Amino acid sequence: MSAKITTKFGEAVPPVFRHSVTVHMGGWETVERYGDDSSSVIPQFKNAYPRMKPHRDIVNSARECVAYSISSRRVDSNGKSPVSPEQIEIRAFHAKDLFYAVIFPLDQRSTVAGFWSIPGAGVSSRFAEANLKQLGQLKEVPVTEDEYSRPRFDSPIHQVLRERILSYLERAPLHPDQGPRPSATDIYFYPTGMASIYKPHSYMLKHSQGTTVLFGMAFMNTLTAFEDFGPGCKFFGNGSDEDLSDLEAFLEEERRQGRKVQAMWTEFPANPLLVAPNIERLRALADEYDVVLGLDDTIGSWANIEVTGLADILVTSVTKSFNGYADVIAGSAILNPASPQYPRLKSLFDEHYVPELYVEDAVAIERNSRDYLSRTARLNANASALAEYLQSCAEDPNSPVRQVHYPSVNSSGVYYKRFMRPATDDFAPGYGCLFSVELDNMPTTMAFYDNLNVHKSVHLGAPSTLAFAYTMCTYKKDLPWAAKYGLKPTQIRVSAGLEDTEVLLQDFKIAVEAATKCKNKASELI
Repeated sequence: MSAKITTKFGEAVPPVFRHSVTVHMGGWETVERYGDDSSSVIPQFKNAYPRMKPHRDIVNSARECVAYSISSRRVDSNGKSPVSPEQIEIRAFHAKDLFYAVIFPLDQRSTVAGFWSIPGAGVSSRFAEANLKQLGQLKEVPVTEDEYSRPRFDSPIHQVLRERILSYLERAPLHPDQGPRPSATDIYFYPTGMASIYKPHSYMLKHSQGTTVLFGMAFMNTLTAFEDFGPGCKFFGNGSDEDLSDLEAFLEEERRQGRKVQAMWTEFPANPLLVAPNIERLRALADEYDVVLGLDDTIGSWANIEVTGLADILVTSVTKSFNGYADVIAGSAILNPASPQYPRLKSLFDEHYVPELYVEDAVAIERNSRDYLSRTARLNANASALAEYLQSCAEDPNSPVRQVHYPSVNSSGVYYKRFMRPATDDFAPGYGCLFSVELDNMPTTMAFYDNLNVHKSVHLGAPSTLAFAYTMCTYKKDLPWAAKYGLKPTQIRVSAGLEDTEVLLQDFKIAVEAATKCKNKASELI
């Protein structure tokens, strides 16, 4: 058994860095409060994932933020309302770097903050730190209408990162003769993982308006971004073969009606139930109906899977396993030169892309990603060992463990396995660090969660193992909707860390034992 977790509620998960992106949320009581009203909990965090609560050094964002804030879509049941155009403005400042500030009434903060929390387009904590150090030199400068007057962060270290990413895309290829393959000029960096989806989405919308398809469950802000920005989103939330048939019927009807479908996006595998969609069939549909296919491989990760050849756009939250130390947020989008969509997409990216990954963030990612392969091996091994143990529990009818969601045991895992890279002398591919475990009822879920001696936090791919009550925290107010897509309040998402495997197994066995006692006690009372 590992040492008892002593991190206080709201503090960063150890090891603690100035730019940590984690927060320890505590036990089930916090889950309930967070699910009821996250806005009453997040302000109590001293540290948090930056899109949940901006780092203490961050103070700004820009034009797209204004458009978002004044939109009529900002009305919701929690009392939010659009900001009046007369009450919001952009002003430009310069300290160490040029940046734009959006000025608005304080009582509209909850409305405007959505632009940072959903698309993730804004400055990083390192940018803020560097400019705060030169606050004495702060001066206001004219706001120019030229969007390309924004800082364009590119440097030799960004090129080192591109070359490193290419080396992982090229190692142990499934189809060595397949080509052409991406070059460094096809890799684009963004300030967050969500921005690596939102920005390409916005480029395509500037070219033409059309419906966006999200296939399979995905991180909640992905769906929200497609609903908030653009003419509409069609959601096929199970990501199943049946959904593929429905998707084909939808695409055929849209074509018959002369309506544009802009793009299809999917996670491979999907968060939080690790469903792996049939991306070969998605590719075929994208070709048949002239639709861009965007794949998010964050959870599978470059070391484990090779899906670049099927994507028009491959997006990755670099924040997660690649960076690996929970102290930087960033994202990447990679264009596939073998794609029939490449000429159009390359033109759009080259026209609209502005390098926004701050140099100091790139420096940190370069340093952290040097041991990406060895860390991934450890993350794979720990997650697989935990999933295997919990699966053995699920096969026992007397156990409170109902099901494990992980590519190695999911029925959709056959699609994941098709894209696992060949093993090499230095690395054997695996199923990633993330899985979900489902208990049989709420009392056993609570007992398992409160007795699981790991940090309770969002995020994945960190050094520490993290548990998160994903459905309860995200969809407590809309559980019937979530249930349609297999999401249940009795599911706990786990991101395996780098700890000793046997110690982790012991921690999980203690949690299962606590849940078992809870179940047996309830049975005795019947």
